[in-house]
Amino acid sequence: MNKRKGWIAPTILGLALIMAVVWGYNEYTAKNKLGVALENHYQRLFFDVKKHVENVQVNLSKALLSESRDQNVLLLSQIMSEAYFAQDKLGQMPISHAETAKTEKFLNQIADYSYNLINTHLKGEPLTSKQRETLASLQGNSATFNNELAKLQSELADKNFVMGSLNKRQSKKVKEGNEKIFTTSIGTIEKNIAKTPELIYDGPFSDQMINKKPVGLEGGEVSKKEAEKMAKDFFGTNKIREITSLEEGKNASEMKIPSYIFNIYPTNTSKELPVHVGVSRKGGKVLWMANPRPVSKGNLTIKEAEKKALKYLEDKGFHDMEPNYYLKYDGTVLFNFNYKEKGVTIYPDLIKVKVALDNGEAVGYDASSYYISHYARNIKKPGITLEEARDKVKIDFDVNSTRLALIPIGKEEVLCYEFKGKYRDADYIVYINAINGNEEKILQVIKDEKGTLTF
Repeated sequence: MNKRKGWIAPTILGLALIMAVVWGYNEYTAKNKLGVALENHYQRLFFDVKKHVENVQVNLSKALLSESRDQNVLLLSQIMSEAYFAQDKLGQMPISHAETAKTEKFLNQIADYSYNLINTHLKGEPLTSKQRETLASLQGNSATFNNELAKLQSELADKNFVMGSLNKRQSKKVKEGNEKIFTTSIGTIEKNIAKTPELIYDGPFSDQMINKKPVGLEGGEVSKKEAEKMAKDFFGTNKIREITSLEEGKNASEMKIPSYIFNIYPTNTSKELPVHVGVSRKGGKVLWMANPRPVSKGNLTIKEAEKKALKYLEDKGFHDMEPNYYLKYDGTVLFNFNYKEKGVTIYPDLIKVKVALDNGEAVGYDASSYYISHYARNIKKPGITLEEARDKVKIDFDVNSTRLALIPIGKEEVLCYEFKGKYRDADYIVYINAINGNEEKILQVIKDEKGTLTF
């Protein structure tokens, strides 16, 4: 009996050791698989950024050569989409927003300048020599951007650089070495992008709009500690394993709104996949959030995702928001929401929410435009009736919806009647000034399986 007892304990201990080894191996294997998957995700993002920038460069070259207004509208719409996609993918990379501020501004300007030229063509006007000079400048800078990205890609490959290492908590020496490899070329890109001339045009990302002083931020400047608490409260303190701050860097002044930037490590995700959050220095408002996690194929419908996005905004204290346009890509949907006051849609007060279609989680949020533009407005009563405004619209334009909207025209906000409808089987939006009856804007609506665009 004693002999039997003598082998029981060693046997149990041996089994426990085997189980521990197996568990440890499985954990090691799982971690390696996660690390590989994360690195593949970052590598794909980098490749996508380069591809989008390359497409921008090529299409800008074509637009410079084209004399066809119809062809240019097509090319410019592609340029606009590719620039927006490049910016979005760049924002998901494991680098500080402040370090890429000039680049993001450049991509925004390309997109919005293209939008402006599309409107010029749709009015039947040819491009001026000055507009072509600006296009040539943008093309040259996009070529420089593309070349620097190619150099960076080659350098990272030669050094077997792991992009995920930028988010790993390594020794100070290793971390600084990794960051130097990556940010040197990024710095070169930023330096060259800074040479882009100022663009003055009628668009939300033109320089006069970028330099607009935010009117929606009240109160004084908050400390980093206060901003960190606000970031935690916004994300959910119970969901956070760890939070660290990022240095804004020398390009912080290029950001639309000076901010503190934090890396949040959620409790339910890899330590190597932080969520980035920006908090305004003035007023302490959470301006944006970017969760770069890979999104698997999801089954949520656009309507279901829209409800998730709207609930997310309501939970964050944003009420009276209405969805307008969306864009679907890479397993996510990016929604544009606008503030609504007393039955009037306020287009300048824009908030973007990106929803993952696999589980309905908000993986992106940007309220920068909202805080730049939002204030307690004294909206005038219309000077003309809806019927009088309808008389200003082409008689055979088949109207299917109308509403009052405040739209940006240059630096001003103009109250308009918005008429949505069809003309010759194409969708359009017509804006009639609600005060004096002038025709302010006509937008063509392009819809496909990915979403809705307006020109």
